[in-house]
Amino acid sequence: MSLHVLATGPLTLVQDRGRPGLAHLGVPRAGALDPPAAALANRLVGNRADDAVLEVVLGGLEVRAEEPCWVAVTGAPAPVHVDGVARGHHRAEWLAAGSTLRLGRPRTGVRTYLAVAGGIAVAPVLGSRSTDTLAWVGPPRVTAGTALPVGRPRTQPRPLDHPPVHRPGPLRVVPGPRADWFAADALAVLCGSPYAVEADSNRVGLRLDGSAPVRTREAELPSEGMVLGAVQVPPSGRPVVFLADHPPTGGYPVVAVVHPDDLWRCAQLRPGEQVRFTPAPPRPPARGAARR
Repeated sequence: MSLHVLATGPLTLVQDRGRPGLAHLGVPRAGALDPPAAALANRLVGNRADDAVLEVVLGGLEVRAEEPCWVAVTGAPAPVHVDGVARGHHRAEWLAAGSTLRLGRPRTGVRTYLAVAGGIAVAPVLGSRSTDTLAWVGPPRVTAGTALPVGRPRTQPRPLDHPPVHRPGPLRVVPGPRADWFAADALAVLCGSPYAVEADSNRVGLRLDGSAPVRTREAELPSEGMVLGAVQVPPSGRPVVFLADHPPTGGYPVVAVVHPDDLWRCAQLRPGEQVRFTPAPPRPPARGAARR
């Protein structure tokens, strides 16, 4: 079983849940930039959560099924057509042998996910089928003319699976490990005004234009480990939110870290759109913790 790629649009990549745990070897985690959308697509066609899907930037993907299969489309709401007939999102769709599926440009958001029953079965690299765009570890970007192998389906598709309810509003942040390199009001500055998404944002980082948190220490910071969601402030003062393909280390101070449950939204922000931050509420004490 294979999918024959006829067109790809701006960028189409194979992604699964990535390569966590290899940062000490200098390997970025990669993985789907909108994990809830990728997981939903896999569930709809009966795949495991770690099966590989196609991550499609701003539509334009066109594939032909060599054999009949179940597929599902989630994420940014790109128009879906099968042999010219409109189909829907967030449900399993049957492709007959020889049928062609095409994704148009989404009305909102950036990244759409296509899952096929059995998963995209390209060869794994370091335990993952994800493409890392920082060092290009993993399978190459998907191009027209590629025949993508598909694994054997495991279970029947789900007739219905509601997309998860996502929290609207600002991105929640906690103080970063280098907050002491900034003025005392740095977090308030970060959370006090909107930022515009810059055109050079990508899977490495969401680059923002807006109020610059003021640094109080100008010394060079030795490179240190970076985490997913770190809000790094380079000399320009324009914050960068590190995403799935971020480098394992960095030499600019991190003023805050985005809450993990809000990171998926960075995957769907377009250049020019505005984003805001807000302090994350304190975590409740662990059950059984001693009372003071």
